[in-house]
Amino acid sequence: MRYVVGYTATERGRDALNLACAIARSQGASLDVVMVDPEESPYTAVYPPDRSYAGLLAEQMRTWLDEALALVPEDVEARGHIRPADSDARGLIDAAAEFGAELIVVGAGSNGLFKRFTIGSVANALLHAAHIPVALAPRGYSRVAPISRITCAVGERRGAEDVLEVASESAARRGLPLRLVSMLAVDSQDGAAMDEARLHIADRVARAKVLTSGRSEVTGEAAQGRTIENAVDGMEFDDGEILVIGSSRLARQNQLFIGPTASKVLRSLPVPMVVVPRNYTGPAPLGPEFPNTQPGEPQ
Repeated sequence: MRYVVGYTATERGRDALNLACAIARSQGASLDVVMVDPEESPYTAVYPPDRSYAGLLAEQMRTWLDEALALVPEDVEARGHIRPADSDARGLIDAAAEFGAELIVVGAGSNGLFKRFTIGSVANALLHAAHIPVALAPRGYSRVAPISRITCAVGERRGAEDVLEVASESAARRGLPLRLVSMLAVDSQDGAAMDEARLHIADRVARAKVLTSGRSEVTGEAAQGRTIENAVDGMEFDDGEILVIGSSRLARQNQLFIGPTASKVLRSLPVPMVVVPRNYTGPAPLGPEFPNTQPGEPQ
């Protein structure tokens, strides 16, 4: 199992690397740390291309990549790659396809003192084009210890089963606790809506217990607030937790598109989020795996 990490020599890049290490350690995955080298075009800073500048940039990127790999814990296998592409998102998507990766990890950024997310241009592009799950690290994410619990946002709309299966499989792989949650923007007096949500959660918990085959503790809860943001604010999260959520029903099959509910969740979420494409069933076979490089050796 391989994960692609979108790395830049910035705080956001380190956030992504830390989250990738945490998830990899909890799932037994290896990392492909990718830096994207912008392709030459009339819109780049130096055009026509200057060979001396390109050489200096390549040398600097190799140094940054070596520094990133040195931060990866010894129990996580990691490789470094420099990939030319016309955009960071395209470079990461192409690398993920080449390596048969099951996840792309990037730093999302945030606002203010409470580590609320904002979606940067790279994350936004990935959330509109990637065919595999994308993990978003909040600003200042420093944990590299394994993930301690998976929370899965479940709904009644088409595609919710795909998210439940991904979360259940991930939890069962290492025996992680799995919490299923339904988030409702309803008045506190709307008892009928809450009763319906609890019945739905009970059904999803029963399904998850079948999917995990007893390898994970499965719990469920209905989170309620005047708004979705209020509902998220009222939830308790562990430091080592991640939230798994599905992409919008408006997304094309096997592609991501973050919908209005997920956007609202993201604004209040204090932990990383993993967005799963609609109808996702796992990476498609891509033929023979490309040869690996040694840590620190760019491809």
